[in-house]
Amino acid sequence: MRNINFYRTVFIAASVYDLFLGFIFFLFYKAIYFLFNIQLPGNPAYLHLATAFVFVQGISYYYVFRNLRQNIDLVKVGIFYKIIYAGVSFYYWIVGGLPHPIFAVFGICDLIFGVLFILYLKDYKRVIR
Repeated sequence: MRNINFYRTVFIAASVYDLFLGFIFFLFYKAIYFLFNIQLPGNPAYLHLATAFVFVQGISYYYVFRNLRQNIDLVKVGIFYKIIYAGVSFYYWIVGGLPHPIFAVFGICDLIFGVLFILYLKDYKRVIR
């Protein structure tokens, strides 16, 4: 049964996931790209801008975790973010333009989180209010 504790766990997991990915890719992208044999971007600003955004998303999910009632709009934005990232990563995976399959794994994780966020909206009145 999905209850308030289930959703608190979902949002703290989403927060830790995005904070971790944003942090390690921002600071250690060279080592990560080397590990996966991915060509470094010509300008690290592209990567830093994207990873900073991922980190901020992690902060927003932490706010949801802290107050499931008050921060429902952050969940709605998070759904778009998660589904769009998954869609873009899957598209480039299919057409062969994804730098490495690890980014598709991140897309799968984001798709799962997106579905869980949608379930939260569906259950909101029953579980949260």
